[in-house]
Amino acid sequence: MKSRPRIGMSGEQTIEVGPSNRISFADARMPSILATPWLIAYLEYTARDTIAECLDDHERSVGTSVDVEHLAPAPEGSKVTCRARVIHVDGTVVTFAVEAHDEIEPIARGIHRRRVIDVDRFARRVARKRSGS
Repeated sequence: MKSRPRIGMSGEQTIEVGPSNRISFADARMPSILATPWLIAYLEYTARDTIAECLDDHERSVGTSVDVEHLAPAPEGSKVTCRARVIHVDGTVVTFAVEAHDEIEPIARGIHRRRVIDVDRFARRVARKRSGS
């Protein structure tokens, strides 16, 4: 790592709920809302981007744990702001407090962990799995 992630480092991104990230089972009775898997993905992306500046060119961070409570719906067309804040660093493992809000209320909160990895070593490991060895 170029620098160790600092406790309190934070990042955020805002997304709009639309056809590409809403639930697939919306119908005349079930409103179209942000799907939980997409919400978690956006929280992970926000955490990843928060520490990206700390990584060397040959490093990336990968998610290892997600514990998120989806608290409220975010309707299609709403803007959702995702935030990630570093709360613990243990070697290559970085723990984040994550949360998301729409224009009205909190919609998610939880804990997310990422591990900093060497991409070349990781790629070799994936190649071994693909080849069956």
